[in-house]
Amino acid sequence: MISAMLASMVSILLGYDTGVMSGAVIFIKDDLKLTDTQIEILVGIINVCSLLGSAFAGRISDWIGRRYTIVFASVIFLAGAILMGLASNFAWLMVGRIIAGIGVGFALMIAPVYTAEIAPATARGFLTSFPEVFINAGVLLGYVSNIAFAGLPVNLSWRLMLGVGGIPSLLLAFGILVMPESPRWLVLQGQLGKAKRVLIKTCDSREEAELRLAEIKTAVGISKNSVDDVVTVPKHNRGEGVWKELLLRPTPSVRRVLIASVGLFFLQQASGIDAVVLYSPRIFQKAGIKKKNDLLGATVAVGISKTMFVLVATFLLDRVGRRPLLLTSVGGMILCLVGLASGLMVVDHSEKELMWAIVLCVIMTLSFVALFSMGFGPIPWVYGSEIFPVRLRAQGVSIGVAVNRVTSGVIGMTFLSLYQAITIEGTFFMFAGITGAAWVFIYMFLPETQGKSLEEMDGLFSTSTFKWKSSMKKDNDVAENQN
Repeated sequence: MISAMLASMVSILLGYDTGVMSGAVIFIKDDLKLTDTQIEILVGIINVCSLLGSAFAGRISDWIGRRYTIVFASVIFLAGAILMGLASNFAWLMVGRIIAGIGVGFALMIAPVYTAEIAPATARGFLTSFPEVFINAGVLLGYVSNIAFAGLPVNLSWRLMLGVGGIPSLLLAFGILVMPESPRWLVLQGQLGKAKRVLIKTCDSREEAELRLAEIKTAVGISKNSVDDVVTVPKHNRGEGVWKELLLRPTPSVRRVLIASVGLFFLQQASGIDAVVLYSPRIFQKAGIKKKNDLLGATVAVGISKTMFVLVATFLLDRVGRRPLLLTSVGGMILCLVGLASGLMVVDHSEKELMWAIVLCVIMTLSFVALFSMGFGPIPWVYGSEIFPVRLRAQGVSIGVAVNRVTSGVIGMTFLSLYQAITIEGTFFMFAGITGAAWVFIYMFLPETQGKSLEEMDGLFSTSTFKWKSSMKKDNDVAENQN
């Protein structure tokens, strides 16, 4: 539990940056006299650059281990935060955000992988959802930072908002060193003795630890009867040749896993969540809220809503399963996006202030982020980190995270231009359509993984989509009979 929480806390870096930037850009624009295009680039570049971090993080974590990769992510983000806090112009601010983005990419890829590999199957959903919990906590802290430093001179306020983000990364870099290494990574290195000791500490019983070790050894290509503390592992199971197996010559089950992971990570961001979080002050301004303090206050409400409701998913993931939460979450998001777009359309076409339309826009925005946090926020990180075979997991997840970050960057860097081209209500109607497609994808393509061990996933994805549905129906019938 403690190890999972510490590893997941590295995700607070992305959350803080996302939350703090939504308010900081108000002061940055005034201080550095930036255009809307420069603001779009500044806001979105961290997500595009996190592509580099996530792309390299998989291979590096196979090389130096999951734990030291988390430390590496924290150090990189710290350097970026310091540069942003000291930036004297737009160019240096961009350099700081590029470096911070690389650190974010490392953090987003490694936190769910480490947590999934160290958590017992009975609590994996609960523990692997922690990264999203800390992303939301970081968003809220960023919003609070906006309010805390808003009263300072404009040239100092935004620098402190961005610079203090380095403090948690510094603390994390030292705290993570006390955690155990991932037992599955240790097995990949042939260190069976160390892996067994970690499994005994993290599993529900010694018998389960022995069973999990035997399953991991089989998955990696080591004889289950091997009793040596250190053995030699085939190179192809230690991260070498993984890209070929993932992208060039995937088996049918690996192809399905990759499509499921990449599709889920892409659609999560294509739903428009980052547009709402990053530009919530602009959305509320378009809805009719004019005062700067009111805008920041409404934005804090977004952070509180997002943070509170992710706890719902945390406690329900291992009870009701991934699919029911996802389908409920995404279905509700569709309705909220349609409601928000409708409210903005009424405001946009009305010559006088309509309080009911303003209230509708605020309620739909808060409901949208709440429903996102209940399912579509945490579950892709849980699902994507648990479905890949152990030898492919780190680099497989890095592909999904890379797609996620690129999509987020594109949304962040085009939202202002998009709503100026097709109106803000048209933009949110578009996001509603994309989220509708996400609901269909989840219903048709994603099998339930609740209660399955990581080593059982390959068999789950070896059958056809129609067999998945039959299997899920059969599991549901069995569960109902047991109840």
